[in-house]
Amino acid sequence: MIFSVPATSANLGPGFDTLGLAINLRNEVEVRASKFFSVSIRGEGKNISKMKSGNIFVLIFNEIYKNLTNEQAMFRFEFSNNIPISRGLGSSSATIISAVKAAYEMAGVDASKEKVLNTALKYESHPDNITPAVYGGFNVAMVDDRRVYRIGKSISRDVCAVVVIPSVFMSTNHSRTVLPKKYSKEDAVYNLSRSSMLTALLLEGRYELLHLASKDKFHQEYRMKNLPELFEVQKIALENGALMSTLSGSGSSFFQMVYRDDANSLQKAIADRFPSFRVEILEFDNEGLIVKDALRS
Repeated sequence: MIFSVPATSANLGPGFDTLGLAINLRNEVEVRASKFFSVSIRGEGKNISKMKSGNIFVLIFNEIYKNLTNEQAMFRFEFSNNIPISRGLGSSSATIISAVKAAYEMAGVDASKEKVLNTALKYESHPDNITPAVYGGFNVAMVDDRRVYRIGKSISRDVCAVVVIPSVFMSTNHSRTVLPKKYSKEDAVYNLSRSSMLTALLLEGRYELLHLASKDKFHQEYRMKNLPELFEVQKIALENGALMSTLSGSGSSFFQMVYRDDANSLQKAIADRFPSFRVEILEFDNEGLIVKDALRS
């Protein structure tokens, strides 16, 4: 069977650890019963040795599969990775979600998307990435008593994403160390108001105030200082048609929502200024986790 999960852009503007959306850039893994254990990787991560030895997908898969069946079986894992690693586009969440779903499927146990999401919470405690990875679209999520609650909305075809992907890796764990230990009441209210407005605008499909509602005082500027060029990326984006321009996850990628007709000119404006950065026009993904039968003779 093939398990396919989209990229995500989370920590969306002021929505630190709560808001995220899915982008149609997918990782897929085919899992088959085999006489021998093996791992093969195409695309992102193919030259990283730890992606084969100590593969996080395999570790999670084996743990859940053994808990479900009380057995240790052999499988072949074939990865086709399109999501850049450690760039704030949810590659870890895609790995976790696909591993959870694959373990249930290969054990012959049905698992709803809700079950997959809440099982994944054990491996990723922040729901802003794993929720859109499972459901697709825009999601607002919270955790209460070790359970994820979410409200989601499909994203209109009127808009698409322009994603800037620098070559610089950024560790999520390291990026959290640059954040303040405390925030003022004024900054908390600033973010609450904008996070609430951003949620309302995206749920209603209204875009005219996104450039204001996506402002943030909790995490973006602190993390962007690790790659100062991102400040100029944001400035160029907002001057060239971006409806919103935010750090993706903890970086280093930068996410722009744009009307479809403005996407090419925005891509060109950023690419001309930063020729060493990848600048991709991507569709939003409204499906999330997909399971497909492998077409093999």
